[in-house]
Amino acid sequence: MPEAPVELNVDGRTVRISSPSKPYFPGLGLNKLQVAHYFLAVGPGILAALKDRPTTMERWPNGVGEGSSLVSPSNPDGDAFYQKRAPKGMPDWVQTATVRFPSGRPAVQVCPADLATIVWMVNLGTVRFHPWPVRAPQTDLVDQLRIDLDPQPGTDFADAVAAALVLREVLTEAGLTGFAKTSGGRGLHVFAPIVPSDFIDARHATIAIGRELARRLPDEVTVNWWKEERGERIFVDFNQMARDRLMTSAYSIRPTPAGRVSAPLTWDELASVSPDDFTVVTMPARFTERGDLWAPLYASDPAPITTALAWYARDDAGGGAEMPYPPDYPKMPGEPPRVQPSKKNEANWQ
Repeated sequence: MPEAPVELNVDGRTVRISSPSKPYFPGLGLNKLQVAHYFLAVGPGILAALKDRPTTMERWPNGVGEGSSLVSPSNPDGDAFYQKRAPKGMPDWVQTATVRFPSGRPAVQVCPADLATIVWMVNLGTVRFHPWPVRAPQTDLVDQLRIDLDPQPGTDFADAVAAALVLREVLTEAGLTGFAKTSGGRGLHVFAPIVPSDFIDARHATIAIGRELARRLPDEVTVNWWKEERGERIFVDFNQMARDRLMTSAYSIRPTPAGRVSAPLTWDELASVSPDDFTVVTMPARFTERGDLWAPLYASDPAPITTALAWYARDDAGGGAEMPYPPDYPKMPGEPPRVQPSKKNEANWQ
């Protein structure tokens, strides 16, 4: 006999959790209902991270176990998938917004305005949320500059921390206020509230800030797009600011057996923590004790990216400031050839 669903009252709305005892993180002994309760425990934080933001769902309907994987062109039999478009048959109270993909095609996405919608997404198997850096209804205007500090082979979280501390200084000089969180993996994300700007300007500002950071830490940080040129350095992934290239939200669960979460941090604690400190098991107590450490981010006045764009223009005057876009993008104005240097050199030699 199928298991009866559990009904949760979430701020006055009834949300059904189907198959509540289905194992979701079996290594941690957590079932689907317990995962839903995790998101309720950090409710104000996850809602602040997603509120009014079109959100791609990363759905793991059968939970996360050893060997679980995402569907991809090379892995068509994977266990999980990204859902960009709002599914059919949604409750009429689920909020949506329209976004445009790089191709120009529009899509209607779930755009949570309340915690009930987020718990409904969890019932679909969503453990990691990928919100756009925009807020409805202005879905073409970026209001958060998001900087991804991505450790490359030979580097680790401690190297990302060292880069983040200098990045904070660079942001301050650009007139911006940065807020840090763990990625849920080995890296760090730094967000800054900005005056709404178009995607191209926001990406250019990120490139300029990444270049300035790399100038100050040339042996530790790089903005080189091609992996063969990065070396053992922290990569500032500027293309995470391209349209429809999204970062994990605060409080999302990384879909690995350990169940790490993306944890907001204070700058004072940054050098003394480890990503392993923050999991689906430990985060509720931290949230109860300290609340949402990113509440100041959402309360901060947005700042213009004028200085960062001036840095970009300065670099452009020196020639070739634009950088390659992701490979699935249409060719963009001013973009250099998408040919890795070794291939280009090989072609020139021949």
